[in-house]
Amino acid sequence: MENSRNFSPVFTYTHAMVSRLAAIAAAREVILHARLVPKWEVSIRREQLVLAAHASTAIEGNPLSLAEVSRLAQGREVMAARRAKAEVLNYLFVLEHIDRYQQEGAVTREHLLSIHRDITRETLDSPAAEGAFRTVKVVVGNRITREVVYSPPPVKEVVPQVTALLDWLNSEAAHGMHPVIAAGIAHYELVRIHPFVDGNGRTARALATLVLAMREFDIKRFFTLDDFYDSDRPAYYRILKEENLAYPDCTVWLEYFLSGVEVSLGRVKERVLLLSSDEHRKVKGGQVALSGRQMKIVEFIHANGSVKSGDLMRRYGISRQAAGKELRAMVGQNLIRPEGKGRATRYVMV
Repeated sequence: MENSRNFSPVFTYTHAMVSRLAAIAAAREVILHARLVPKWEVSIRREQLVLAAHASTAIEGNPLSLAEVSRLAQGREVMAARRAKAEVLNYLFVLEHIDRYQQEGAVTREHLLSIHRDITRETLDSPAAEGAFRTVKVVVGNRITREVVYSPPPVKEVVPQVTALLDWLNSEAAHGMHPVIAAGIAHYELVRIHPFVDGNGRTARALATLVLAMREFDIKRFFTLDDFYDSDRPAYYRILKEENLAYPDCTVWLEYFLSGVEVSLGRVKERVLLLSSDEHRKVKGGQVALSGRQMKIVEFIHANGSVKSGDLMRRYGISRQAAGKELRAMVGQNLIRPEGKGRATRYVMV
């Protein structure tokens, strides 16, 4: 397979994969069609970007904490090595501009090299290796145990195999495949080829993110897979090792990849269901986007049965007039309705 100039993924749709794809589809349906959804503000997406940048760089040994990554993302200084900070900021940049690494739904060799260049900028021992395919032999190892997982293809096979991967990724066959399956295959195959001297894992995870974004399966950029991998790094490396032994069959990896998407989307779904009193209810005018405060008010009603203006006054330190204005606005959106009169008025979900 390594000497082939063509690439065609080999895998079997197992019961586990079919079950996870069904769960993913169900979660996505709830998120896209629930009556109440969080307002997809830049600040919310920023939280996910920070989480992804922390997790993806931590997998590869970056020592910065989530709090430090968050401060860096805000433009604040942290006491850390220059390289550690650059790795985080680079990954943030790539995720924020993920759409630039494709053209009309196609990913070229130049796009892939640009992803790597931006991910590794000013972090490699040799600047010439940034955005360039490796010209030396490398091994893939577990950074935690120092165990050698496997030896990637020889240097002479790097460009041909990357070209074959991209040809497949841009093909009708790949575009006709479920977006999550295509993203998982692209992720694993790039890690297997290991075309760069460093930054292969981050580049592969960014490529998977790009595939999901191009296929419009990223649910408004509100979930990230990097945190799933980082939550159990030994499992991440173990699966990669097992997959290498089974290559070219990538079924084991895809089962793992799908479980990550299922878990990540499931978290978003639970958040939406917490806000929505009826997961199957739809509104003629479409979804209702909630502000941060409105989300908390809905959650308060679900927890306590109703809310009064006095609850908002105490919770947010606002005036009765301001609380009344907030509640009237939600009544106008047909989110809640009043019961009672005067100061005894309480509000319940419609």
